[in-house]
Amino acid sequence: MLYELIGIVRPGKLHEIKEIAKTAGSTVLNSGGVIRGITNWGTFLLPKPTRKHQVLHHTGHYFIMRFDSSARTQHAVRRTLSLDPRMIRYSIVNMGSKLQDIKDIGGKAEFSGREEEMDQ
Repeated sequence: MLYELIGIVRPGKLHEIKEIAKTAGSTVLNSGGVIRGITNWGTFLLPKPTRKHQVLHHTGHYFIMRFDSSARTQHAVRRTLSLDPRMIRYSIVNMGSKLQDIKDIGGKAEFSGREEEMDQ
């Protein structure tokens, strides 16, 4: 099945974000999954202030990872991310399980939406 992980990490050092993405990717690869791509979206304001580990966050560093794996591997990725104190939020979405549904989905998650809104 194809999954898309949307992760929001506390803003700070870029090597922390890379380390979290690498850990999640290693979990997928060690279980026989495939990483289609990882996209760094950068730092943005959160939709609403979020409290995590007794700290109130107003901004977060977003990244997207698309991967093919089993449901068990996806649960392992969730468990790994939930234990990391640097994560503010994450969500894993099932993009599809049938080949005809997912064959045209690329690895890079293009950023859209905010640029058009900001121009108007």
